[in-house]
Amino acid sequence: MSMDRRKSCAAIAAMLLLGMTGQALGKSDFEYGPVFNSFGKHAHVQGVSFPENQTFKVAFDVANAAEPGEVNRKFESLARFINMHVANGVKHDNLSLALVVHGSATEEMLKSAHFKQRTGQTNGSETLLNALIAQGVEVIVCGQSAAAHGVENTALIDGIKMDLSAMTAHARLAQKGYSTNPF
Repeated sequence: MSMDRRKSCAAIAAMLLLGMTGQALGKSDFEYGPVFNSFGKHAHVQGVSFPENQTFKVAFDVANAAEPGEVNRKFESLARFINMHVANGVKHDNLSLALVVHGSATEEMLKSAHFKQRTGQTNGSETLLNALIAQGVEVIVCGQSAAAHGVENTALIDGIKMDLSAMTAHARLAQKGYSTNPF
């Protein structure tokens, strides 16, 4: 076999292998767990590892609400962050995570009865927010957005804190060493 023919065969074999690998990692390969079994689907990524004592201090910022009755995908990103890191060896206790909510997403901080009164729908994010709080995520709502949307402390889902503003919350978290997730 000539050198050119061998190179062509090798190139075709490489493309086929890459194509099969791409197909092997389709949407069906995303899974829940190990922390959340209904939120935060993620895929395994070969070759990624973390030191034994890897820590993360990350704040997630969410300003846009989901459609009434639906789960806010940005909140679900935080569940995915937890699932994928714990699944890949990061100790759950080494995750310090916060969710800072402002803008139209502020109303998703409401208990179901209050949310339904405003929108006529159930709060699709309440179950996830309760699960995040139960896993130690600090959920903070912007006091300025709460005032603008007529949201009072007593109407908030249990465990959600209110700060003066989202800017204040991020500044306080930064002082504690948190980075802000850009996604």
